[in-house]
Amino acid sequence: MTTFADLGLSQKVLSAVTDAGYSTPTPIQAGAIPPALQRRDICGIAQTGTGKTASFVLPMLTLLEKGRARARMPRTLILEPTRELAAQVAENFEKYGKNHKLNIALLIGGVSFDEQDRKLERGADVLICTPGRLLDHCERGKLLMTGVEIFVIDEADRMLDMGFIPDIERIAKMIPFTRQTLFFSATMPTEIQKLADRFLQNPERIEVAKPSSTALTVTQRLVASHNKDYEKRAVLRDLIKQQDDLKNAIIFCNRKKDVADLFRSLDRHGFSVGALHGDMDQRSRTTMLANFKDNNITLLVASDVAARGLDIPDVSHVFNFDVPIHAEDYVHRIGRTGRAGRSGKAFTLVTRSDTKYLDAIEKLIGQKIEWLNGDLSALPAPMESHDTGERGRNKARGRDRDRSRGKRDETQAKAAAVADNETQEEVVVEAPAENVTAAPQRRSERRQQPAGRGDRQHPANDDRRERRNRHRDHDDGPTPVGFGDDIPAFMLVVANVGKA
Repeated sequence: MTTFADLGLSQKVLSAVTDAGYSTPTPIQAGAIPPALQRRDICGIAQTGTGKTASFVLPMLTLLEKGRARARMPRTLILEPTRELAAQVAENFEKYGKNHKLNIALLIGGVSFDEQDRKLERGADVLICTPGRLLDHCERGKLLMTGVEIFVIDEADRMLDMGFIPDIERIAKMIPFTRQTLFFSATMPTEIQKLADRFLQNPERIEVAKPSSTALTVTQRLVASHNKDYEKRAVLRDLIKQQDDLKNAIIFCNRKKDVADLFRSLDRHGFSVGALHGDMDQRSRTTMLANFKDNNITLLVASDVAARGLDIPDVSHVFNFDVPIHAEDYVHRIGRTGRAGRSGKAFTLVTRSDTKYLDAIEKLIGQKIEWLNGDLSALPAPMESHDTGERGRNKARGRDRDRSRGKRDETQAKAAAVADNETQEEVVVEAPAENVTAAPQRRSERRQQPAGRGDRQHPANDDRRERRNRHRDHDDGPTPVGFGDDIPAFMLVVANVGKA
């Protein structure tokens, strides 16, 4: 049986591996480490959870024992698609490189540029980063890539999905042509193969399992559900409660909004649950992952940001709340369980609208997935959510109240209009003259109040107001009926009637 000592690793690396509790390499490690130590290009394809990270970390540590990094000129470069993967690779270097005095710089978003600049000024033997943050540092003049000896592209298929290929091509042009390139992926679609052909020179191809295959240690089952979200949530809750051997689980959703909604639902029902998606700030994401790894929370509702390469060794279950749109994502999602030879279970909730995605997944992995309790044809009648039913009945009652209120208001408005008409007729015909003459007097009293701010600024307004009041105050005749307080001034002027 092959051991790590047979692979040509240095004594410092072997000591760290032994302290970590490993003695036998996985197939991808046994196939990739010897040619990597010979400085050959590597194209490694293996199922997720088979130790691909150590396949490039261990030989890099051995090769970096000779030499020293200079300021702003890293010796090696590792590209990762997500911040979590980059941080995880940095942890591997710290674990296996504890006997080395290497400077490791982690360049990811959500962290201060100043702190990262200080690490680069000291010189980085290992530079681990996401493509966007690396280009930001290069454009600010903080990095020179001419000293890179080893270039690693990890999770290459994920890089393609996230649109990083143009950035990778820009970065590759900054690195010397004589570099050594290590290329790793869990799947190898045609586009990724073309990408590998551009970056690799006469590579050693290590393929320990056919591309896009799932681990035999993972038990996969399909669970039929109706399309309504509240019904899917109820099915998921019942499914979780039925798992007697559940230690912890990751629940995957396709959209970030669904992650938040499902997290709130499970939290209301008393589950120990956390959430992880790409819109969270880096500190919250790191804290949430740490709590899940430390078993402070049992369930982690996540988007596909947690589907690629995250090494959480003892995840017992994976639940796909949504069937992944891209078939390759299914392989990565269920690969979060059954890692390093452990057994695991993966359940996928399927609705009638998911059949085409399910067909693509079964075609990709080359096998039919069994149903847990009957397929979609065995679904019971759709149930009515208590909340939804109450909400619908309340809305109906509200509409009835609005209609009755509208009719009542319309009736009252008609009655008020009739009453107003009758009142106006009484005022016009029967009101005594002495009662009507009181209105101009009250208005003249209001007119005699101190002028406002605008009137003080315009003295001409005072003269006009005095003339109007003088006419009204000295009017001894009856007030014309029907004008109320607003009587035109010309009607208050006494006409001079000539003698006949």
